[in-house]
Amino acid sequence: MKRRPFLNLLVIAAVTGVLRAAEPAAAPTIHLIGDSTMSDKPDRDGPERGWGQLLPEFVVAPAEVANHARNGRSSRSFIDEGRWSTVRDALRPGDWLIIQFGHNDQKAGTERYADPSGAYRDNLRRFVRGARAASARPVIATPVVRRRWSDSGGFEDTLGDYPAAARAVAAEERVPLLDLHKLTRQMESEAGVEGSKRFHFPGDDTHYSEEGARQVAALAAAEVQRLRLPLARWLRPSPAEATEPNPPR
Repeated sequence: MKRRPFLNLLVIAAVTGVLRAAEPAAAPTIHLIGDSTMSDKPDRDGPERGWGQLLPEFVVAPAEVANHARNGRSSRSFIDEGRWSTVRDALRPGDWLIIQFGHNDQKAGTERYADPSGAYRDNLRRFVRGARAASARPVIATPVVRRRWSDSGGFEDTLGDYPAAARAVAAEERVPLLDLHKLTRQMESEAGVEGSKRFHFPGDDTHYSEEGARQVAALAAAEVQRLRLPLARWLRPSPAEATEPNPPR
């Protein structure tokens, strides 16, 4: 008996659906916005690196990093200078946006200042909601610590209420949190007063050496994997790992 034409169409449609379901998700662009601790450094021969500059070492092609972080920027100045509108327009469905500000937001009396209980939180919400409006996926990162030790050898935190404010916005907006403040504090503390110097270039306790930037990028990649975010399939745990994407989670 001849098979009816419409049955043939149903079989073709079913097979096509299975094949499409098996296709890997399109590779995302991972957009970064933040300050000098994250940004690319134009002097490739110089000692300073941002952790976002080293993040591509952990990313599986064809996913890629677009690092929009810039030296000296706060959440306020990043918006005021028109940088956020440029990033927002570049976001595409399925992309990721990692947000890390705080170091320059705390500089009271300047045009960069954003109060942690007011403007700073509002700006983080603006980034989150703008990403979602573009069907991109936002992630908030708490600001990384500065290397600061007391005379008695205890580690000192210099970031005040900003890490807690970032955590609060992440909880309110129900977005993933990379607690880099906690992770980098642990990194610096475990290395000790002398050992932690290698994470920074000489004479600077805020900005990273290549080793420090790579360590922080590794912490960020590992935290994405620990949280089991969909982004984890496009990250590898170390620069030496294979370049095939991980299975979907």
